[in-house]
Amino acid sequence: MEATSSTASTSVVSGDGSTVDSSRTSTSTSTTARSSMIDSLRGCGLSGIRIDKEDLRTRISIPQYLRLAMRRAINSKDVHSTDLLAAETPEEVHLPPISPMVVFINSRSGGRHGPELKLRLQQLMGEEQVFDLSDVKPNEFVQYGLACLEQLATSGDLCAKEIRDRMRVVVAGGDGTVGWVLGCLGELHKDARTPVPPVAIIPLGTGNDLSRSFGWGGSFPFAWKSAIKRSLHKASTGSICRLDSWHVSITMPAGEVMELPHSLKSTGECTLDQGFLLAGRLPEKVTCYDGVFYNYFSIGMDAQVAYGFHNLRNEKPYLAQGPIANKLIYSGYSCTQGWFFTPCVSDPSLRGLNNILRIHIKKVNCSEWEQIRVPSNVRSIVALNLHSYASGRHPWGNLRPEYLEKRGFVEANADDGLLEVFGLKHGWHASFVMVELISAKHIAQAAAIRFEVRGGDWRQSFMQMDGEPWKQPLDKEYSTFVEIKRVPFQSLMIRDE
Repeated sequence: MEATSSTASTSVVSGDGSTVDSSRTSTSTSTTARSSMIDSLRGCGLSGIRIDKEDLRTRISIPQYLRLAMRRAINSKDVHSTDLLAAETPEEVHLPPISPMVVFINSRSGGRHGPELKLRLQQLMGEEQVFDLSDVKPNEFVQYGLACLEQLATSGDLCAKEIRDRMRVVVAGGDGTVGWVLGCLGELHKDARTPVPPVAIIPLGTGNDLSRSFGWGGSFPFAWKSAIKRSLHKASTGSICRLDSWHVSITMPAGEVMELPHSLKSTGECTLDQGFLLAGRLPEKVTCYDGVFYNYFSIGMDAQVAYGFHNLRNEKPYLAQGPIANKLIYSGYSCTQGWFFTPCVSDPSLRGLNNILRIHIKKVNCSEWEQIRVPSNVRSIVALNLHSYASGRHPWGNLRPEYLEKRGFVEANADDGLLEVFGLKHGWHASFVMVELISAKHIAQAAAIRFEVRGGDWRQSFMQMDGEPWKQPLDKEYSTFVEIKRVPFQSLMIRDE
């Protein structure tokens, strides 16, 4: 997905030039494999530039007294605990680095490389600047670590102020991890005076669609030890792009129990907005959940397969030793869920989403809701923000200008304030879409979406956003509502070009 570049970073540390051995790709027997390798090399910084370790450390390392102050604030959950440490700061003036940086790493991702990668990052930039998500959550970093810098800056520490203003964040993980960090950083938008750090990515997940969309590659590189150094360098120099963020609000009958993914939070019982268009009855009490996604939200069979795979991986983690193993297991699991072979004896009313789903959308600069017909043969509906979906696929397709004009569509971008809504019929249809022989079933482009789901004979449905699936209980009489609208602010991403 192309994103509009808004600002550019400062000067680049010079280094000795070297050439990537092109024979490594030219000997590939497959065009797909060759493209994948090139994408991995480009995305993870193997551009032929040799980066000096000391120069890199000078560029990104935060002075030790500030690193320790941030860590103390996070560990104690109290920014005021840094007062004594600040008083012990040496008298000399500390020069801020050009691109101060912290890294969040999901050490459980990346197969067996997670712990090794964490150690490598600590060697390159200091132990205190690398946060393992199993120990330090991104909201704790925002609430205490960044607040510590702001407190020291307010007290007159110019170095702390410059570092807070120039801060960049690198996330080593999959799409779910990146979304988690972006969501926590998004809390900073509530104060217009607070700068929001832009984010770069080291891909450790299975799909890595956010990473692909901003040029960081689709997989963890084979030559990762040298690639990580170059990735940190590019994260310190890359241009900054904007990414639309989408708020999801789920309103369901009170009393239903739901196992929440990390991307959703309960807001308790609430009152249903009377502006909703109802097909079912209005319950007296409802429970609400909120979340944010950056790439996609989906309902239906694809979410069911993702849910099953997610549970299988949690129950038998030894089966998933890396992205390739994950993809093989995922493909095999999809064949067992009726995605390719629907049992002939199943009731037709339990197949298509049109039996349980109504869709209303708002178009750009329009205040009225418009109902959109749900095609009868669609078993999965996706609202997509990026071009990249399901490990780099482009289901919306590169549409011709005349087709766009005929359907009232515009060219899709990550910062255009629109979601592309499309449908998948079954596994065979999805397979042809994913290899880009055909496009998905185009349904709409929308600035806001309302899904109304009423169970009837369906006891449950499956939903997911940005790779985090869950089982959504459905009521026979009362509707469940999902409203999607764009968050007023945009997230900042660092693009590796």
